[in-house]
Amino acid sequence: MERCFAANGWSGAWRNGIYSFHHFHSTAHEVISVAQGEVRVMFGGPAGREVTVRAGDVAVIPAGVAHRNMGSSFNLLVVGAYPGGMSWDLLKGDPAEHATALRAIAAVPLPKRDPVLGPGQGLCRTWQ
Repeated sequence: MERCFAANGWSGAWRNGIYSFHHFHSTAHEVISVAQGEVRVMFGGPAGREVTVRAGDVAVIPAGVAHRNMGSSFNLLVVGAYPGGMSWDLLKGDPAEHATALRAIAAVPLPKRDPVLGPGQGLCRTWQ
């Protein structure tokens, strides 16, 4: 997963889990892939949608989309990365940060390459 993401320009790879609180990144898109186990992820904040992500699944999370671990297997291992070496922040939806976060999210460029399929494929087509 790390090699695939890096080959497609998604760097800053990390290995861990997913935070158990709603959070989002206003300065970067994020790709996550489950290397081992499974996790129920709430995408879109408290009123969002819960999705089970299992070993082998990949999810791209656009800047500004909240996500939270709602429960996982004991052996969960997630690999994540960011397009083009973007640096990420960690926001929890504090109303005082709202205007600044909206400006930051609007300034995040679309990725040039899908993290798995490469240039002009998958998410690049969807986000056009």
